[in-house]
Amino acid sequence: MNHMNAKTWDELENYQPTVMKILRQVLLKKRIAHAYLFEGIKGTGKKDIGLAFAKSMFCENLVAGYKPCEECMQCKRINHGNHPDLHVIEPDGSSIKKEQISLLQQEFSKKAMESNRKFYMIIHADKMTTNAANSLLKFLEEPSQETTAILITEHIQKILPTIFSRCQHIPFQPLPKEELIKLLVDRGVRVERAPLLASLTNSLDEAIHLNEDQWFLQARNLVLKLYEIKINQTTMDTLLFLQTDWFPFFKTREQIDIGLDMLLFIYKDLLYINLDNDTEFVYPEYTSTWQKYALQLSNNRITEQISLILEAKRRLQSNVSGPLLMEQLMIKL
Repeated sequence: MNHMNAKTWDELENYQPTVMKILRQVLLKKRIAHAYLFEGIKGTGKKDIGLAFAKSMFCENLVAGYKPCEECMQCKRINHGNHPDLHVIEPDGSSIKKEQISLLQQEFSKKAMESNRKFYMIIHADKMTTNAANSLLKFLEEPSQETTAILITEHIQKILPTIFSRCQHIPFQPLPKEELIKLLVDRGVRVERAPLLASLTNSLDEAIHLNEDQWFLQARNLVLKLYEIKINQTTMDTLLFLQTDWFPFFKTREQIDIGLDMLLFIYKDLLYINLDNDTEFVYPEYTSTWQKYALQLSNNRITEQISLILEAKRRLQSNVSGPLLMEQLMIKL
């Protein structure tokens, strides 16, 4: 498994300052636990930070006593995904099987190749079968001196309490939105599109994927057009636009939900215009056009419109027909 685009320690500090501070202390005080549980939503850098932590343990020339140098043989082998004493286990199909844990135990019963240190990471640890979890439990109960485990999960509630209690729990926070916007722009996403992507998802990979998705780009245009018709034309025209353009495009519940989110962000922008809060705009390139609409509305009215959209999002989850929901929403707005 190649980790070539591995992020440096400093980059990861922007992602998860608190987590990196904890790990720095652990390394400086040489108090490395046998097992850690990294927990947080998708896209928060859990695996990257696990690899950086591993590099710090194996690195031959630590910088400042805790940062991997990225240059030595050990760091490079980890980046290339071929370090003999580092193992990453991911679900095989939909689960992590007992055989995968047994193989790991066999690997670990051999003498470590380079030093006495061994390191393993279990991605989606909540997907272990009961048998796999029980094998792992035995393994965690008799840790050899120099073995470190990192279990990674997005669903902490699915981790067995017996496993949870043997790990040091490290929660990961969602990426700050402005950090995500910056990362997206660095990756070549257009400046005016980045805030919308960062508002729809907290995962960098997912945001980049959305940005390359034709459906998403068309959806954005349709939402902006719907708002324009709603502002400048009659309710009849708005309902007609729903029939001709909107319904054929936003078909599934999930798609309608994204459409509602995109619409919601327009009203939030109107509110931010009135509050002079320009750091939060989701559609920065439209704010000057929308200024005059925003000023005609009281903040109370905009807040009311926002809660109508949120109400529609809630009703969408309870099997109301999508088209009916949209028509009612447009009339109320």
